[in-house]
Amino acid sequence: MLHTPATLATPDTPDTPAHTRTRPLHWLATATALAAVIAAAGLVQPATGTPAGATGTTAAEEPAANGPEATAPDAAAATYPLDCKGAPRAVTATAHGDLDGDGRPETVAAVRCDAGSGTPPHAIYVLTQDPAEGSRPRVVATLLDTPQRQTATELTVRDRAVTASLLGYSGPEVPRCCPDKKQLAKWRWTDGKFRQELTDSAARSV
Repeated sequence: MLHTPATLATPDTPDTPAHTRTRPLHWLATATALAAVIAAAGLVQPATGTPAGATGTTAAEEPAANGPEATAPDAAAATYPLDCKGAPRAVTATAHGDLDGDGRPETVAAVRCDAGSGTPPHAIYVLTQDPAEGSRPRVVATLLDTPQRQTATELTVRDRAVTASLLGYSGPEVPRCCPDKKQLAKWRWTDGKFRQELTDSAARSV
């Protein structure tokens, strides 16, 4: 049966020592009740200190410390050094990524003249944009130019490198509509400029 809490003996009642009145079940109930009170107190107390594994910066503070995430330049808003003889220019592919490690993404754009027939050659440009409000995207590098008579496909940015499949022609007799050679090209920012690496040095038929 349940027991009420024991009353401690006082000097004027020497004939009723506490150890003769209490039982193990009583001490277990008392200890359990005390532990429950301590646990409840811990739940309502305000937390102090830094939780284990915390770095001292909360998720809510990170955007304020790092600022808003930078956005890549808009390829449609740039002016390209591509002479199309009055025909419009068409951006056929884009890729985005931080190529120079400054924490701001660049845009890589494959652009060609929208001639309406045939397969006009591509130029591949790298765009950047100043962080100042109202600034426009601008071309800072040309990776591929139209005199090379190649068409760019599968344009990507990965591991701070630009890769593209380049379609070309094995000879002047091949119709301009139908490139018959393919190479895989890679460009990487090194020592202050983009250097081209042909990972597939031998062009193959397509």
